[in-house]
Amino acid sequence: MKKAIIVFQKYPKAGTVKTRLAKTIGADKAARLYAFLVRHTHQQLAGLDAAIFVFYKGPFSPEDYPGKRYRFQPQDSGDLGTKMKISFQQVFSMGFEQALIIGTDCFELQTRHMTEAFDSLQDKDLVLGPAEDGGYYLLGLRKPADRLFEDISWSTSAVLHQTLERAETEGLSVAFLEKLRDVDRYEDLGELKQLLPEL
Repeated sequence: MKKAIIVFQKYPKAGTVKTRLAKTIGADKAARLYAFLVRHTHQQLAGLDAAIFVFYKGPFSPEDYPGKRYRFQPQDSGDLGTKMKISFQQVFSMGFEQALIIGTDCFELQTRHMTEAFDSLQDKDLVLGPAEDGGYYLLGLRKPADRLFEDISWSTSAVLHQTLERAETEGLSVAFLEKLRDVDRYEDLGELKQLLPEL
């Protein structure tokens, strides 16, 4: 079973990442926190039996990931849905049979969540990791499903609900992971608050 994980990430430039969080802790500290979250996410990928595709936005150097057998590609233009749709199309066109997509905003995301997602795709078409804010921190497929990424109100609390509506329309069977928190606002920091003085 050929498995892939798509990682969407940005260059941690102050003022361009974690802008809602920056309103309370400042743009520089928010950017450093985002860089920490990126590192944390890649730590969770270590040891997984899957090809890793990093779709990046902004300045990027593969040399930042020595020893990693990653595949790197700039994100396409368009809204988030268009970018995600294209990334899945590319991965499935390469012969992968299961693919997950994650961002780099979820400190609670662990290796076991991705393992569970792949297990779910053995008998489900779609797996979702719901986020507390009404979106999702992980989406997995075993075949292309373009409609899941079209006409979605991105960055709102309606994302998960609208995605499930599309899944039902397309006749996709769905599995769910546990609900986790994305780190978008100060209230989402949880135990990360103790890192703020170091940042």
